[in-house]
Order: sequence, then structure tokens, then C-alpha cells
Amino acid sequence: MSTTIRIADLNVNRLGFGAMRVLGDPDIWGPPRDPANAKKVVRRAYELGVNFFDTAESYGPHTNEMVIAEAMHPYPKDLVIGTKCGLVRPRPSRWDEDARPEKLRQDLEGSLKRLKLDCLHLWQLHAPDPKVPLEESLGAMVDAQRAGKVRHIGVSNFNLKQLERARKVANIVSVQNRYSLGDRSAEPVLKECEKLGIAFLPWYPLGDGSALKLSRVRKVAEKLKATPAQVAIAWLLAKSPVMLPIPGTGKVAHLEENVAAAKLKLSKEDLAALD
Repeated sequence: MSTTIRIADLNVNRLGFGAMRVLGDPDIWGPPRDPANAKKVVRRAYELGVNFFDTAESYGPHTNEMVIAEAMHPYPKDLVIGTKCGLVRPRPSRWDEDARPEKLRQDLEGSLKRLKLDCLHLWQLHAPDPKVPLEESLGAMVDAQRAGKVRHIGVSNFNLKQLERARKVANIVSVQNRYSLGDRSAEPVLKECEKLGIAFLPWYPLGDGSALKLSRVRKVAEKLKATPAQVAIAWLLAKSPVMLPIPGTGKVAHLEENVAAAKLKLSKEDLAALD
């Protein structure tokens, strides 16, 4: 199993970091509850060899991108940051789609400023907006790419038909969908990504935790002297060569546990037991 993965021409280590949780608020709202700890976790992720960070302008909103910049700028040359656009947060409990071209342009300028970048490494549409044709939303993103403000374009929460439509407008290099040991509803999209050589970023890679309590997961964990969470992450890495898991946390100890999963080797028997 390769220890690195390509997102188009960007080569990163196969275990990424979902930065959302460093804010410490269950609703992902407001500034980090413990700013020093938030930056410490981000820096520690890179120290452990993680060089792909996932964020979004809607996390906070805005504050998650700012934490990454405060912790890491000026950025190491090998660090790749993926951020997302196209949601609006009227209050903590709301994540509403708004992928109008004018909103995406506003998101772009904000992300560039907060991340202190001249060009975003990877810019993903957070979710299709049922009120706006995909072609209009992706068209605005392609315009930004042509203007040199975006290197690569990805999508998130897309089904197969939506991915097919998106690929007619833009060169899609990543798909970020919900996927885990306990939730494989995005399997058809994962298979398509494998066929096309598109990086697949599973969000919520540990699910709601129920899968970690399954006897088959616990048995494999006990056999390997690992935690159920480490087994679930190792399973994702073994599942597909295009898989780039992005587990997130706001605690250094939990981060170190997650990153250690990249070194966990699952045998064919282990994989058969988990499937």
C-alpha cells in the first residue's frame, strides 16, 4: 500500500487532517474555545507527517481557516490545504447551501485572505445547491481557476450523476463524501473515483462511533493491540488506493492515536473479518 497519494499534481501523505474540530465547539461556531490548543493541534499534525489539511470557509464560519494560517503561515512547501465554499451559516445549527456564483466569488476572496494565499491549492464545492444549476456554480469556480486564484477544483457531497455533470464543466480532482466502516452509502462514487483516478476524501471517517463497538472491529483491534478507531482508519486506507481519510480532533493525544493508524497493517483475514 502506497504511503502517499496524488491530488492531480499534488503529492501528499495518505492520512490527512480534518481541521474542523480544533475550534472545540460542537456546532463548529465562533472562534476556538482554546486558541493556543487549536494552534498546537494543527502544528502537531504537520510534525507527525500530515501534509494535507481540510477546512472550509463555513467552519466557524471563517475562524477555522484563520487558525490554520495563524498556526502554519508561512507555509511549508509540502503543505496542501483544501478548503470548501458554497454554504451559509445564519446560526449555529444551520448549514444552508448557497452556491450562487456571486457567493462563491465572495467565498474565494475571503478564503484567500484568511489563509494568506494568492492561490488556493484545492477548492471544493461543499454541496450542490438545489436552487442553482451545477454548471453555474462550477463555472464560477473554473473562472477562478483560469484567473490563477485556484489550482485545483473538487466537489463534496455529490452523487454519481452530479459528479458526471460536474466533470463536463471542470477538471474534478477530488470528491469529499461521507464514508466509513459503518456507512458505505457513497460506495458507487468511490468506485467511480477509482476508475477515474480521483482522490476520495471520506468525511466523518469514524462515523457516529457505533461501528467501533462492533465485535468484529473490537476483535481485530485486540489482535493488533490497537484501538477500534485505529482499525477503522486503517480499514479506510486499505479499502482503496484513492482514499485520503481526514480524521479530525481537537486533542493532541487523539491526533497522535489517529496518525498512528497509518502504520497499522491489516491482513487479508482482518479485512475479510471487517467487511
